[in-house]
Amino acid sequence: MGEMRIRIADEELLTRISDRARLNNRSVEEEIEALLQVAVPARPRREDLAAIAARIRAMTPKGVKQTSVVEMLREDRNR
Repeated sequence: MGEMRIRIADEELLTRISDRARLNNRSVEEEIEALLQVAVPARPRREDLAAIAARIRAMTPKGVKQTSVVEMLREDRNR
């Protein structure tokens, strides 16, 4: 487990974090860690990206002809 020391100069910010920690039944350190988890999400794994692509693909109606990426790039370059 890593350790980090944070000095918060803004008293109002520290009060808001403390209030939020109390509402969530956490210590200030746990609350800051929770905030950091949301602010800095883990990089998606390859399997996760494949699942996202499959989910997007499933949203595309069947029988709709998709434009080739190559065609879109060529069209964009010709602008």
